[in-house]
Amino acid sequence: MTAPNSAGNLSRVPCTVVTGFLGAGKTTLVRHLLENAGGKRIAIIVNEFGDIGIDGEILKGCGIDTCPEENIVELANGCICCTVADDFVPALDQILSLTPKVDHILIETSGLALPKPLVQAFQWPTVKSRVTVDGVIAVVDGPALAEGRVANDMDALQAQRAGDDSLDHDDPVEEVFEDQIACADLIILSKSDLMDAAGSARANAIVNEHSARAVKIVPTSHGKVDPSVLLGLGLAVEDDIENRKSHHDGAFDHEHDDFDTFIVDIPSIANPDELAKRVTEAAEQENVLRVKGFVEVGGKPMRLLLQAVGPRVNHYYDRAWTAGDDRRSRLVVIGLKGLNRPAIERILAG
Repeated sequence: MTAPNSAGNLSRVPCTVVTGFLGAGKTTLVRHLLENAGGKRIAIIVNEFGDIGIDGEILKGCGIDTCPEENIVELANGCICCTVADDFVPALDQILSLTPKVDHILIETSGLALPKPLVQAFQWPTVKSRVTVDGVIAVVDGPALAEGRVANDMDALQAQRAGDDSLDHDDPVEEVFEDQIACADLIILSKSDLMDAAGSARANAIVNEHSARAVKIVPTSHGKVDPSVLLGLGLAVEDDIENRKSHHDGAFDHEHDDFDTFIVDIPSIANPDELAKRVTEAAEQENVLRVKGFVEVGGKPMRLLLQAVGPRVNHYYDRAWTAGDDRRSRLVVIGLKGLNRPAIERILAG
């Protein structure tokens, strides 16, 4: 006979929260979990910081029977930790009403989300009776950490911090990183194939320096982690979350005023590599942290997916355009407050 869980309910659905900074590799990890779920019916809540769902579109393109399109819910109205009541609970209701019933829920937060207030929502009576937090997984950018940055495009920020230690706790990016590490049950050190042994050691040391608890660090390449390592942890994190101290304890009504995000519409392009160069230029000249979007390439029936973390740009054709698509080239731009939008728009438009 199965023992009841802490809520006295045998049928609570386990949820795994996947958190991590911009471009660390969360979507790649989630996609690999979907493709190797061993028949488990998975549902996903994807939290976009912006007005168009790039990550959700990537996941919907997987074509996996155990995670059909109706099992993927996108939240694009702002950071999930700020809109728990308005967005997260209705999304949960939608998923729990699915037939057949889902076996596991993955929640991919935006790069700016703080996991603690999200996990605290699982303490609400209407939520706790139905779901439980199986574990919190933090994905961190290995190569960036190896170079002493919490994300790829942190050069200017690192120089400021080196010159004035008092800036540590005033730095929103650093605080978000530390809060994500503080709440994690496992750390995924991504892009390990891009680091040598010395770089890996440096990255591990930085994670350990920021973690107040003994948390295992799992090196990965291309998000390839055995699902049994990440799913089925059974930790009921909502019962322990108050013990995970963060910078924002008692102040979870923040609105991420430290960041700017906007959408840039650009014309159809002829050469993806030329666009990639312009994205790199925007990162280097205007301190853009993240760019992602879908792009129309002239004469090509396929849709180009572009994702950039700082000056590091990846692009590939993910699928053919369909009749139902809004066939436009749109890029989401994210950076620290004070981005020069006109300058960035000029650079990206070429």
